[in-house]
Amino acid sequence: MTPFNSGGLLPRYQAKQVKEAGKQYYVSAEGDRLPSVTTILNATKPPEDWDRLMNWKQRVGIEQAAQISQTASRRGTGTHRHIQHYLEGKEVNCPEAIRPYWDSVQPVLTSVEAVRLVEGIVVHDDLGYAGIVDCVASYEGVPCICEWKTANKPKRSLDHLYDYPLQIAAYWGAVNRLYDLDIQHALLAIAVPDLPAEVFWFEQDAIAHYWQQWETRVKTYWRRLGYFR
Repeated sequence: MTPFNSGGLLPRYQAKQVKEAGKQYYVSAEGDRLPSVTTILNATKPPEDWDRLMNWKQRVGIEQAAQISQTASRRGTGTHRHIQHYLEGKEVNCPEAIRPYWDSVQPVLTSVEAVRLVEGIVVHDDLGYAGIVDCVASYEGVPCICEWKTANKPKRSLDHLYDYPLQIAAYWGAVNRLYDLDIQHALLAIAVPDLPAEVFWFEQDAIAHYWQQWETRVKTYWRRLGYFR
């Protein structure tokens, strides 16, 4: 394994992002085509999660649900962009719509150092998936995978994070595999307006637990397509 602090920025993996029927894929220079982490999670979502989503759409109305989702997507994209600028040492000028989320998460970012990768494509060839990791760095001196999210109210517990821990496990596995690292921790920071960002810290045992669940979801995805990995 390569020691985490033995080098500077990690080399960026080159792949083309493509969308087909609303699903995201990554195509490498060699022509390998891998589904994104989100594509796999959506394709293998348990029935109870789909039921919860449909119940919410019916409760608020289909059009209102679509508008809420679009607003959340724009908010998340904007917040990620400003976090990226900050971690890359660029000037951050937030529009008013993003400011509450930036103010929430910025104090967490002051403890992020030794940044080695920001918004980088990572792949796991053995399992067959790809995605974009938010950040690979150290948080309070501990090497980790960092994931940034936004929400209108605190999640308060792991039970309300839904698939977020599986996303983190997916990026953790891909980063360690791609770069021959041995990162054992992960940080999830959720920006909430008018409140300090929620910080969820994942130790090695927790990541191993979610990694097992993620492996099952990936294998289910490929098995449904008639492939066995």
